Amino acid sequence: MSALPTFEPSLRMWRDLTPLPLPLKPAASGAPHILIIGGGVTGLTTAWLLLDQGKRVTIVSKEWASHAADTRLTSQIAGALWEYPPAVCGQHEGKTSLEESKRWSMLSYDCYAAITEDPAMAAASGVQMRLANFYFPAKLEDDAVQLNKMLEIAAAGVQGFRRSIDIIKDYNIGPDQGLLDAYQIMSPIIDSDQAMQWLMKLVQDKGATLVTETMKGDLIDTEEDLRLRFGADVIVNATGLGAEELAADKTCYPVRGALVRAVNDGTRFPRVEAALTLSADVSGQSNEIVFIVPRNDNTLLIGGIAEDNEGDLALTLDSPVIKRMRERCNEFLPALRNAELHPSYPLAVGLRPFRGGNVRVERELRQRDGMGKQGSRVVHSYGQGGAGWTLAFGCAADVASLVDETLAGLPPRPLAEQEQKSGGTAAGKTMSSPPKHLSGIRARLA
Repeated sequence: MSALPTFEPSLRMWRDLTPLPLPLKPAASGAPHILIIGGGVTGLTTAWLLLDQGKRVTIVSKEWASHAADTRLTSQIAGALWEYPPAVCGQHEGKTSLEESKRWSMLSYDCYAAITEDPAMAAASGVQMRLANFYFPAKLEDDAVQLNKMLEIAAAGVQGFRRSIDIIKDYNIGPDQGLLDAYQIMSPIIDSDQAMQWLMKLVQDKGATLVTETMKGDLIDTEEDLRLRFGADVIVNATGLGAEELAADKTCYPVRGALVRAVNDGTRFPRVEAALTLSADVSGQSNEIVFIVPRNDNTLLIGGIAEDNEGDLALTLDSPVIKRMRERCNEFLPALRNAELHPSYPLAVGLRPFRGGNVRVERELRQRDGMGKQGSRVVHSYGQGGAGWTLAFGCAADVASLVDETLAGLPPRPLAEQEQKSGGTAAGKTMSSPPKHLSGIRARLA
């Protein structure tokens, strides 16, 4: 079997950042000023870390999180279930991206888990730890990719790992689903509406300035003017699909997603307390998944779909793809046939911001006349796709390192060179076989 990655945290809550409304390290007079473009979870989390490092931060976004159903940001529409990559709706075209994402996801996992250790902080932030169940139509021993992923998860340091056939019947999954295997973990689940409002207030309390403005043009052409106008030392591009224009990245593309929102108060069906998932790659359907996730506010998310290069948001409950999605979930969990939909916000539709080659956390590599050896002072963080919440803290940690490299006058390096410098694999150290405490996992259901 392939080597299993182990992860050495490079970011710790309370050591490197704090959820308290003051910067961990107050910005000194003349501290570096960072301009972040993008007000989603990636931009806000990056701002949080930079502020706690003692930097000054301005965030520019064309719009901000709100509670209006027709103007919610992608970060709000997201299912926001933490998943070890590749996620149920994830896509990875390269090994580098996948291995980096694993490391980023575990850094985020530890940060979310630390937030939930304080019940008041968990309630305020909308972050909670819940069981998340992953189901399979075949024994994992018959699927090398899924088996190795499970072993990686168990070895990575997540809480509550358990593999058992009982996870199928204990959660009243439809008996005709033909499921043969399952495992579960304790996973962060984020109420994205609440969390986005909390993040916006947190970064403002720590000293960030928020500016509403739509940025236009390629940053390689506009960065000098922007740095002069905002007094910025470095620019961070966290614009999701907006990077097609701001980074001249024509590989950016949308993947349409949708979630039905049902009332989960235990009245019409037994309250769902754990996330239940079946990914497209194991279900045999190319873009249709089972994604049933409880939220803090008695709302159950029911989905989902993953449609490449579909940018039309005009789906309704009567759209054929939404009807199929609901029926698929009803068959998976028959109790949902009695579900009452959220009266004011029954359907969420959004565009996941993917890119060819996957997530880009990298300095701008293009040169412009007169830049000199140091090159551009733009750092990119985009292409997180459907995993923005899962990767947020990990990506922020790498962005912060790239910002420091830029401030130090070092020349930019391609992502592949960053990986080589980190020790040969983006995920960190590797093991050639599972640790002893995993020795029985493979055979437990044999």
